[in-house]
Amino acid sequence: MREREWDNGRPTDPHYPMTDATATTYRTWMCVVCGFLYDEAEGLPEEGIAPGTRWEDIPDTWTCPDCGVTKDDFEMVEVP
Repeated sequence: MREREWDNGRPTDPHYPMTDATATTYRTWMCVVCGFLYDEAEGLPEEGIAPGTRWEDIPDTWTCPDCGVTKDDFEMVEVP
C-alpha cells in the first residue's frame, strides 16, 4: 500500500473520496414580509448579485425585489 501525497492539507490522489467537509455550505434567507427567498448559491444575477455571494456581502442598501423591504426583514431558513 502506498502513502497518499498531500498538498496544502488535501490529498493529491484524484481517487481519494471527497467528503462533505470540503463542500461549500450556502444559506437561504427569506423575506418575512412576502416570502421571497435569497439563495446564496444562486445569487441574483438579474440584480447584479453573482452566484455564491454571501448574505453579509450584499450591501445593506439592497431591498427585496418583490416587496422593497430591507435586509433587516430577512431571516435565515433551512430549505429541504
